[in-house]
Amino acid sequence: MSEIWKVLKEQLHSLPLIIRLAIYETRSKYQQHYLGVLWQWLNPLIQVLAYWFVFGFGIRKGQPVGEHSFIIWMLGGMIAWFFVSPTVVEASNSVFKRIKMVSKMNFPVSSLPSVVITSNLFIHIIMVLIYIIILLCSGVLPSLHWLQFFYYFICLILFTFSITLLNSTISVLIRDYQQILQALTRLLFFITPLFWDPSQMSEPVQTLLKLNPIYYIVDGYRNSFLNGYWFFEDIWYMLYFWLLTLTLLLLGSILHLKFRDKFVDFL
Repeated sequence: MSEIWKVLKEQLHSLPLIIRLAIYETRSKYQQHYLGVLWQWLNPLIQVLAYWFVFGFGIRKGQPVGEHSFIIWMLGGMIAWFFVSPTVVEASNSVFKRIKMVSKMNFPVSSLPSVVITSNLFIHIIMVLIYIIILLCSGVLPSLHWLQFFYYFICLILFTFSITLLNSTISVLIRDYQQILQALTRLLFFITPLFWDPSQMSEPVQTLLKLNPIYYIVDGYRNSFLNGYWFFEDIWYMLYFWLLTLTLLLLGSILHLKFRDKFVDFL
């Protein structure tokens, strides 16, 4: 557990620099595009409209999910996915891409995934605010359950950091791992309840799908804003998620601290 504390302490001490680098990363990513950072909005917007048309009007023929329209229900999960998916892929490659740069700086390598996470958090927070406005305009009134969004927001950050810390280390040691990760991310897109209702499936299938930790976060976002379920109502699933997250964080911390002084040798 000392490895976890050491890595987390490095994130806290480097937080001001992480934020500055994240702002620079966000600006530089689209600086040669005419629309600039608007592409961070346009890309997910185009995807949402495509899924809404295909699955909302094509397959479901405009039928609602429970008490809410399909687009409202789908967005509740998609805003979490639009953060997790690119962040896991980009942050897992962050050490390999920037190790030469930071090797000459007084900057902990473990903070490189945090830079990508922070950069993507900017747009995620704005998307959540827009979603809240859409809910209010759709007649969905605020409730106490909305407050537990902050709990799931913490789950989102800690899970992505844990998985990317581990993946970023493995990606340096085994370059093929990055390609495998991208393929797994595409697979997770289809087995995460983003545009299909898991309640329509049998209990054993739901249990199997819940092994996917992103399911917990996506379902948690919807439970906060739409379904009105508290996170502690399914205590066993909550314990599973945190046990898995802490295990990933422990493995990632141990592996990272063991090999980070040798990262340059693997390039």
